[in-house]
Amino acid sequence: MPAGPLAAALAYCLWGLFPLYIKLVADVPAMEIVLHRSVWSLVFVFGMLAVLGRLAWLPAALRDRKVVGLFGLNALLLAGNWSLYVWAVNHDRVLDASLGYFINPLVNVLLGFVVLHERPRPAQWAAVAVAACGVLWLALGAGHVPWVSLVLACTFGLYGLLRKLATLGAAEGLALETLLLGPVAVGGLLWLGVSGQGHFAQGNFSRDGLLLLAGPFTAIPLLLFAYGARRVTLATLGLLQYLGPSIQFVLGVFLYHEPFTLQRGLGFGLIWLALVLYSAESWRAMRQRRAAA
Repeated sequence: MPAGPLAAALAYCLWGLFPLYIKLVADVPAMEIVLHRSVWSLVFVFGMLAVLGRLAWLPAALRDRKVVGLFGLNALLLAGNWSLYVWAVNHDRVLDASLGYFINPLVNVLLGFVVLHERPRPAQWAAVAVAACGVLWLALGAGHVPWVSLVLACTFGLYGLLRKLATLGAAEGLALETLLLGPVAVGGLLWLGVSGQGHFAQGNFSRDGLLLLAGPFTAIPLLLFAYGARRVTLATLGLLQYLGPSIQFVLGVFLYHEPFTLQRGLGFGLIWLALVLYSAESWRAMRQRRAAA
């Protein structure tokens, strides 16, 4: 497999397994976990770049207002997505998180059409319409809009779009994002420690170790994703992204035994049907291009 698709596939597999890690630190509030993810990702990525001697780009990037603005927006999207995802897993809503990332490939189609002026084919538009029916069915059955799933899908779709448009490489971009989040994250952890609300360095060494591992556990899939996102189309990213929510779905139903009713199953079924339509059309178009070549 080419390096781009392989990197993106590995990123999605690691994200699919991430609820296993979050459940291990379930006694820590979601916001504190996000603060630790930000701080230790910053340490991990800058340590890696320092060892590789790849920090010469930083002064010029910090002087470029456009670059700082773009990656500042990326950092906000990333922090929002992280916070909601951790909250959902800790509140036994792994299936809601899974649904969000099932919807995300179709958000990518819409973003590609609106922003990048890509032209989805009729079958792809049909897939988007079927998925919209699935979301509407879930909303009617639950009595409210599935906001967790939709916010996760939209924030990560926008993040992927901005990373695709970014001028910095995968590691450099993540380093700048975590650097921009750094003051808030460090300040937040210091405040929690001083006020006695923090869970780090309280004598539970296994929990401290897990919180420190939030850095590599967060940075490695993001690096793989950013590397892959620059080398594949948004449509290919959409196809590969089925890996993550599929793993989350299996964990939610079979490991954490979250309720999966018939009504909910019908909503998921419509979205899965949309993904089958989208995948089949993408596969057919790829075979036609190869045959023409």
